[in-house]
Amino acid sequence: MPLGSLMVDLTPAAILDVLRPVQDPELRRSLVELNMIRQVQVEPDRVAFTLVLTTPACPLRELIVEDCKKAIQGLGFQGEIDVRVTAETPSAPALPDRQSIPGVRNIIAVSSGKGGVGKTTVAVNMAVALARLGSRVGLLDADIYGPNVPLMLGEEDEVMAVYKDAQGQDRVQPLEKFGVKNVSMAFLIGRDQPVVWRGPMLNGIIRQFLYQVDWGELDYLIVDLPPGTGDAQLTLCQAVPLAGAVIVTTPQSVALLDSRKGLNMFRQLRVPVLGIIENMSYFIPPDDPTKRYDIFGSQGGSMVSQELQVPLLGQIPLEISVREGGDQGIPIVMAAPESASAQALLQAAKVVAGKVSMLALA
Repeated sequence: MPLGSLMVDLTPAAILDVLRPVQDPELRRSLVELNMIRQVQVEPDRVAFTLVLTTPACPLRELIVEDCKKAIQGLGFQGEIDVRVTAETPSAPALPDRQSIPGVRNIIAVSSGKGGVGKTTVAVNMAVALARLGSRVGLLDADIYGPNVPLMLGEEDEVMAVYKDAQGQDRVQPLEKFGVKNVSMAFLIGRDQPVVWRGPMLNGIIRQFLYQVDWGELDYLIVDLPPGTGDAQLTLCQAVPLAGAVIVTTPQSVALLDSRKGLNMFRQLRVPVLGIIENMSYFIPPDDPTKRYDIFGSQGGSMVSQELQVPLLGQIPLEISVREGGDQGIPIVMAAPESASAQALLQAAKVVAGKVSMLALA
């Protein structure tokens, strides 16, 4: 007797019906209604279908696949269940007063209220993590006065190509490293050359990086903003429809105080706040990974997230390898992917991607 013969009249329609109650755990909507179940095939000993997730970085991928299999097995089918998983990332909603970037589905701002909290480290590792998970990713270094992205990607000596298009307009060819397309002011100036510009010039270069770079097709464009609530933040928020903003802080009080200001700035400018990432949550000594030291305090990010009613997206431990990876131009998610900090950054990237999809489909 064929393994699947316990179920009579097993058809693609029957498979869709039994999968209809299965929901995306974050969106809390039916997979079938969201058109996430496609190309259903039924054979005597095999059921196959394509599960189309809303992001390659879906944090609940395994749970969704398992829920689908259990639903089909509930029909009495005992044969092979072949789930082909792919992804189609939805685009952030368009806004009438802001200009989208052709081909770029979602723009995510990574910001901090003050410097020194590891914002660029988080932005770089988030971008690389999303690329490793299969997403098409770009990284815009919007910290014009202190551009550090090239150092952390090992591209300090690289130069961006600038050319004229058919209309005589300047176009920029981004660099690519670890699967991430990236641009930075550091590629256009000498290593020790300061950028001494007033606000209008800074606004102009950020807009050029947004609209005159050959980004191509991207699921996510991560924008590493300078600390504070100044011209760069205002330019970005008023120029493009942002999918959301991520606030990076450390647990210490002074960082948390400034993070509140940055968060409220985004709310004032009608930008969704995806949540808070607490960086340097605790120190893990290399000679005893079982120990933890709360160098900058503890649970500050949790308290602020509860106070301001935004999610805590992740708590990233401080390890020496994080600093080494940044200095050597190999982000920790590539240099030591099994380390505690790399795993925390990877999970934070998945959570951010999930939040973006949830807002796009809301």
